[in-house]
Amino acid sequence: QAQLVESGGGLVQTGESLTLSCATSEITFNTNAMGWDRQAPGKQRELVARISPPGDTLYADSVKGRFNISRDSAKNTVYLQMNILKPEDTAIYYCRAGTYLGQGTQVTVSS
Repeated sequence: QAQLVESGGGLVQTGESLTLSCATSEITFNTNAMGWDRQAPGKQRELVARISPPGDTLYADSVKGRFNISRDSAKNTVYLQMNILKPEDTAIYYCRAGTYLGQGTQVTVSS
């Protein structure tokens, strides 16, 4: 079972920014594509962004151009920089490493 430690959620207003962090072990970080999923109330969980060990990235269409995923090998940490946040970005955001999911962090964007 991979340990994923998430942080950075909170309440912001439309147009503001937040950065989520997900720290894990070195072996998990180096052997898994990592990223973020999210689940809004009443909706299915969906992919937000992924980054592979070499650094290839993938984004949901709804966040392209606004969100940026990155990884810090020195800290075994993946970041999700979220800009120009919208109310529809409100959800619980889960860190993912391969098939493992973190416990989630709440992001709320008020209009």
